[in-house]
Amino acid sequence: MSFLELAKARYSCRKLTDKTIEPEKIERLLKAAIAAPTAKNVQPYKIWAIRSTEAFDKLKQATNYTFGAALAFVIGAKADGAFVRPFDGKNFADIDAAIVATHMMLAIQDEGLGTTWVGYFDAPKLKELFPEMQDYELIAVFPVGYPAEGAKPHIRHEERRTISEAVVEL
Repeated sequence: MSFLELAKARYSCRKLTDKTIEPEKIERLLKAAIAAPTAKNVQPYKIWAIRSTEAFDKLKQATNYTFGAALAFVIGAKADGAFVRPFDGKNFADIDAAIVATHMMLAIQDEGLGTTWVGYFDAPKLKELFPEMQDYELIAVFPVGYPAEGAKPHIRHEERRTISEAVVEL
């Protein structure tokens, strides 16, 4: 499958099974995430794999959007030590973590799994429940599983702007 085919096939899957995901698939997801580029290769992010029942129960206290999965990843950015653009002071930690998250999201699709980028979660609650997340800006939760029967893209999934609408040539 070409990259464009993969990008078009990926959709926000909101109906997942809790079927066990093979360890080699999880390893490939994590390898894809850590292969992501970051500003000056500083890598100011952390990925937390939510796998145990206890950890998943805590996650469910911070978001209702786990969609039946039994595995989730939380992605966080740490501002301390991240590249800061000298011209305007822009810290790239959140951008770096978003690039990592995007790599992971596409790898999930490539492995025949489903996910959606969950942004609707109570970050302070997650940090309270998982103290190891305390020093990070939490940017995404990815519930991961095999798409359940009847899972399908949103009806507007294929609606995209045209190149002429999205791109300005200078």
